[in-house]
Parts: sequence; structure tokens; C-alpha cells
Amino acid sequence: MKKNIILLTFLLALFSCEDVIDVDVPTSQPRLVIEASINWVKGTPGNNQFIKLTQTAPYFDTEVPPANNAQVTITDQYNNVFNFIEDNQTGIYYNSNFITEINGVYNLTIVYKNETYTATETLLPVAEIDYVEQNLEGGITGEDIEIKAYFTDPIDEENYYFFEFIPNIPVFATLDTYKDEFVNGNQIFGYYLETDLNIGDEVLIRSHGVSNQFYEFMYILLQQTGSSGGPFATQPATVRGNCINTTNPDNYPFGYFRLSEVSEVLYVVHE
Repeated sequence: MKKNIILLTFLLALFSCEDVIDVDVPTSQPRLVIEASINWVKGTPGNNQFIKLTQTAPYFDTEVPPANNAQVTITDQYNNVFNFIEDNQTGIYYNSNFITEINGVYNLTIVYKNETYTATETLLPVAEIDYVEQNLEGGITGEDIEIKAYFTDPIDEENYYFFEFIPNIPVFATLDTYKDEFVNGNQIFGYYLETDLNIGDEVLIRSHGVSNQFYEFMYILLQQTGSSGGPFATQPATVRGNCINTTNPDNYPFGYFRLSEVSEVLYVVHE
């Protein structure tokens, strides 16, 4: 009996031991992350725009550090220069006199920590969202709310689309990409399914006209990170955008410079 008690005590001591393991996560020099999305919503002047600059951070950090004190400009094809000014060390740079032009070519220049980053992109048009349909018995369970935003793709054109579905409930926005490769000139739809939606909830639907290059970039990014949440979160492999570091190419940035016309609808879920 005494031997059994000793054995039991030994086993309890063995399994109650806990070792603190420090995980040595490799770190690297911070890189610039460029979120430069110029959105011209149909029916608005489009003069108020902003660009967000941050830095990459170690995996376990809970905060994303802003990239402060950068010089940010966009120049259009007529050599108009639009200066973006940082708001109180937030890493968000604003401009209130931007001039938008469909199919206009724009050049982004960022000078940050004595290095220059550049990108060039065209402001592309987008088809109007025609109407929105909902189904209260969607999804695999037949109990989810699904939404379809229909639009008519222009015929005899190669078009690419980036969709945002932004609900007013505390869940991530859903992002998706579409192309008209097999549906050119037809009426097609952006699709949204959310299990937590209820009657009376609102969903902001945005359709952006984008380039083939941005479509490929975002398609790969969403495949890696999932279609919900921040697209510039940590990813298993490097996805390069269209921004380059002309001073030091090895210190390349993350992110993308995009200009889009936007068709926007605020949809209210109903019975």
C-alpha cells in the first residue's frame, strides 16, 4: 500500500510540472505597408481622399505601428500634384482637393525614411449596381441570410471587380473579386452570406472597378488570408503589390496603389 502511495505521489508530481517555453520568433526589419485606395463613389465629387501608411511588426505584437512623417503625393497625367498631409501622427494622410478622372493615369510617390516608393495606376470605371436581392433561407443550413448585388457587365470589354460587403454588426467585412471572362456583357452578381445577420441589419455594398493586376493581387491575397478581415494581415507567403522602392529595391513595401470608380448601395435586410 505504501509503495502505491509513493508511486501515486510521484505521478502527480510528474504531471503537475510545467515548463515555461520561450518561443524564439524570427524578426526582420520593419517594412512599409501602403494602403493607397483612391475611391470615387458615383455621384460624389471625389475630392476627399486618404492614404494609410503603417509598418510591419513582430507576429505577437497587438498594435500596428503607423509610418509617420512621410512625404506623400499623387501626380496626375496633367502634372497636377496632390499633397497628402498626415493627421496627428496617425499614419493617415489626407487630401481634400483631389481631381478624379475616369481612365486617368496617376503616379504615387512616397518618401519615407530617406527612401522613395512609387507606383502607377489608372482610375477605372465600374458598372452601376442595378438592384439587390436577398434570401432568408440561404446557406448550407437554410437559415442564413444571403445577398446578391446584381450589375450589368459592359459588353466587348475586359472588366475586373472588387467587392466589399460591410455589415453594421461586429463582424469582419467580406471581400471578393470577380472577372467577366465567361460572362462578358451579361448581368452578374456579387454574393454575400453572413450567419449573424438579422432583419433590420444594414450592409454597405461597394463594387470597385479594378485593373487585372490588382485583381490577381487581391485574388491571391484572399486565397491566403480568407475573404474576411484585413487583407494586409500576416500571410504565409509574400504577396507583392505594384509599389516599388526605387532607392533600395530589396526593401520592398507591402500593399497596393489602386484607383477605382465605386458603385455603392446601403442595403437593409427586411422580411
